[in-house]
Amino acid sequence: MSDRRLPGRLAQAGFTLVEAIVAIVIIGILGGMVAVFIRVPVQGYVDSVARAELSDVADGALRRISRDLRLALPNSIRVSNDGKSLEMLLTKSGGRYLAAEDGDLLNPHLSFLDPAKKSFTVIGPMPAGKQQIADGDAIVVYNLGPDFPQADAYSGTNRALYDRGNSGGNLVALISNPFAVQAAPMQSPGARFHVVSGPVTYYCNGATGGAGTLLRQWAYPISAAQNSPASGTPKSALLANRVVSCNFDYSSAASRRSALVVLTISLRVPGSNDPTLTLLHQVHVNNTP
Repeated sequence: MSDRRLPGRLAQAGFTLVEAIVAIVIIGILGGMVAVFIRVPVQGYVDSVARAELSDVADGALRRISRDLRLALPNSIRVSNDGKSLEMLLTKSGGRYLAAEDGDLLNPHLSFLDPAKKSFTVIGPMPAGKQQIADGDAIVVYNLGPDFPQADAYSGTNRALYDRGNSGGNLVALISNPFAVQAAPMQSPGARFHVVSGPVTYYCNGATGGAGTLLRQWAYPISAAQNSPASGTPKSALLANRVVSCNFDYSSAASRRSALVVLTISLRVPGSNDPTLTLLHQVHVNNTP
C-alpha cells in the first residue's frame, strides 16, 4: 500500500497558557469591581440588621420596666444618685378596709389606736387568683414615701406582714400592727390598702463600647436605704446586654399625685464601628396613695 498523508495538519483544540492567564486576570479584575459595588449595600444590610436587633433589645427592656412601674406602690419609686439604679415596691392587689368611722360593731376594723388589734375586715370581694394575698406579702396603708417617715413603706412605719394562719374569709390578720404605733395616725382618706409582694431593682452596669448589662433584681429584703445594686442575695435576670449606659430620672413631690419617670438606655455592638443606639421612654405613674 502506498503511504498517503493528509493534506494538512488538524488544528488542536484548547487554550494556551497565555490565554488562560489573561482570562484569570480579567475575571479577577471583574470580581474586584463587583465586590467594590456590592460591599456597601451588603454592609448596609448587616448594619441595619444589627441596629434592628439593638432596637428590639432596648425596646423590650423599656417595656418590661414600664410594666413594673405601673404596678409600683404609690410613692415607692426611687432612683440612685447616679441614675443607674431604679427601685420600687410591687403591688399585687389591694382593696378597702373596714374603718372605725364605718360604724360596724360586728366586724373588726383596722385600728390606728390599739396595737393589740391585729386584724381587719376587707370590704367587698377578697383578691383571688394571682392577686390572692399570700405568705410573705405585706399590707401597706397610705404610703407617702421617704419624705414622710410616718408613712414610708421602706422604713416599715406603714407596712405590716400578712398572717395567713389567722386569716380567713374577708378577715385579714397581721403579724403586728404598726399603724397603731405611729406618732400620728396616718389613715387612708379612702380607707384603701395595698398588698405588696416585694421590692424590685433595675440596675445598669454600663460599659464603654457596649460591654455592659442591665439587670432586673428581686427577692431581697426591703431596706430603708436604697442599695445599688440590691443588697443581700437577690435573684437576677439579664434584661439587656451590649449596654453602654442607662439613666433613670424621677422627680417627686408631696403634692404631686401624677409623676413622670424618664428611662434612657444606650446600646452598641461591641467591636463595631456602628454609632451608639439610644432609646428614651417616658412613663406616667399614679402616686395617689
